[in-house]
Amino acid sequence: MTGAKRKKKSALWGKVHAPHCEDVKQWWRRRLPILEWAPQYSLKENLLPDTVSGLMLAVQQVTQGLSFAILSSVHPVFGLYGSLFPAVIYAIFGMGRHVATGTFALTSLISANAVERLVPQSSRNLTTQSNSSVLGLSDFELQRIGVAAAVSFLGGVIQVAMFVLQLGSATFLVTEPVISAMTTGAATHVVTSQVKYLLGIKMPYISGPLGFFYIYAYVFENIKSVQLEALLLSLLSIVVLVLVKELNEQFKRKIKVVLPVDLVLIIAASFACYCTNMENTYGLEVVGHIPKGIPLPRAPPMNILNAVLTEAFGVALVGYVASLALAQGSAKKFKYSVDDNQEFLAHGLSNVIPSFFFCIPSAAAMGRTAGLYSTGAKTQVACLISCVCVLIVIYAVGPLLYWLPMCVLASIIVVGLKGMLIQFRDLKKYWNVDKIDWGIWISTYIFTICFAANVGLLFGVVCTIAIVIGRFPRAKTLSITNMKEMEVKVKTEMPDETLQQVKIISINNPLVFLNAKKFNTDLMKIILKEDESSQALDDVSKCEQNTLLSPLSNGNCNEEASQPCPSEKCSLVLDCNGLTFFDYTGVSTLVELYLDCKSRGIDVFLANCTASLIKAMTYCGDLDTERPIFFDSVPAAISIIQANKNLSKASDHSEV
Repeated sequence: MTGAKRKKKSALWGKVHAPHCEDVKQWWRRRLPILEWAPQYSLKENLLPDTVSGLMLAVQQVTQGLSFAILSSVHPVFGLYGSLFPAVIYAIFGMGRHVATGTFALTSLISANAVERLVPQSSRNLTTQSNSSVLGLSDFELQRIGVAAAVSFLGGVIQVAMFVLQLGSATFLVTEPVISAMTTGAATHVVTSQVKYLLGIKMPYISGPLGFFYIYAYVFENIKSVQLEALLLSLLSIVVLVLVKELNEQFKRKIKVVLPVDLVLIIAASFACYCTNMENTYGLEVVGHIPKGIPLPRAPPMNILNAVLTEAFGVALVGYVASLALAQGSAKKFKYSVDDNQEFLAHGLSNVIPSFFFCIPSAAAMGRTAGLYSTGAKTQVACLISCVCVLIVIYAVGPLLYWLPMCVLASIIVVGLKGMLIQFRDLKKYWNVDKIDWGIWISTYIFTICFAANVGLLFGVVCTIAIVIGRFPRAKTLSITNMKEMEVKVKTEMPDETLQQVKIISINNPLVFLNAKKFNTDLMKIILKEDESSQALDDVSKCEQNTLLSPLSNGNCNEEASQPCPSEKCSLVLDCNGLTFFDYTGVSTLVELYLDCKSRGIDVFLANCTASLIKAMTYCGDLDTERPIFFDSVPAAISIIQANKNLSKASDHSEV
């Protein structure tokens, strides 16, 4: 009897705790995405493209690591560490399969403000060279990297705190025009910071409000001190980089491996500088000594955290926003999902943990991510392979970079920012889609130029919210009540007597960045077949929650409204009579929805569209021009659907 009771108790205990254990496993899989994709990794299909991409990425990681370390006002070797540790951490915790984390121009520029403020160049003479210190570097260099590491640590802590508070869902407030303007303005700042190296001018560090203009004022005042050798070498480097990269882009489909022009240029310039002794002959500034190895970990100086709080917030927000945009673009391109909150955790840990290894703030970079696209990377294994190559550089190749001219390194930075700088072309797009978004882009860019990237970002978000709040009260929320049926089913005379189902859905609110994501989610729930468990949801709660999409009925939440399209071919009619205004994010969502449905074999038609919406959608997306998709009314759209069905039926009979 006792044994039977024990068995029964054990069975009940197992039933109670089995779901809990499964939940724990699911939680670990969500928090460690590497546990999801690593066991399914195919060596045969993915290893070769990941290896090629990893080797190409390593070239970018090394060059940008050196460049952005100098941009951050620390010794170049710390940029190599910043190209190694954050990439490993993100590969474990990050969800972006094609996101290359490492040193980043915008975060380096922000951390440089703290470095130059707390450890200015004038204090170099107050410190001495200490052979017993870390890697033989001076106390001055260690103090500087200590400040940069403190910015990285505190910025990462802020990102982890945002993950704990689940603030990833608030990222929809940062719209595409704001991100584009902020990154373009910050890239302009980075180019400006490299002017002194491109021209070979000795100039003090200038920052703060309107510092952008003060730098160019200083350059024009001291134009006679331009070093001709540095200027010519910079121009030659830029021309070679742009020309070869354009040729690589032009012929990337015909050649399997693109020419790593950055690596070739570094080797050639270093060799030429060594042979001609440019450092002493022409006074050309070079990178200098790169020590070997990785020092033992050391905690960042905690006593200065309150002094770097402003820069830490800038690193946390700007780095996360830029990285998330790349991760979401990667997910959209390759058809997988990215959790906004998990990205907070991944980038937060990618800043906190490496800060103990003398790393500057990190984030994902557009140039490296685009490189992974072009070289056919499949997973984060490409980033891990690049880390192995960076490790080889740190322990073996680093000292050979002594003779690399700073003007060549600055040229690599400037050309690497091409992807951000050409975002000026987005202005035409925003002007044609929504002129208010165009105005937000211009104003955000101006604020970023005049102040800083974090200030421009905050201004853009506040400005966008204020404009939407001002527009919403004037918006009309229409509800058509003369349509009694949610679905119109038309019989076809196909051999299997299938039904072509037409779903009619009205959009009764403005479509802007605030509700675009919910619009897409609600509509896809209607189109796609949901799980059996999801159908058990309360119909009344569904009706209350769906405030954006309203079925064309008498105001009742019809059960059929949540039913998905059947397996046969469907048609979807969106009644845009209530879509009183929209922005670029809303139009992009509509276009993306149209293309997604088209790929699934679902025909989409839009009724009661304004001329501005038709113009915006036509300009914004690659719509089907062979047949009309915009109609004056819902009955007109249904008539065209019926006519197309009859025409298809007649053609089938003629073929028979």
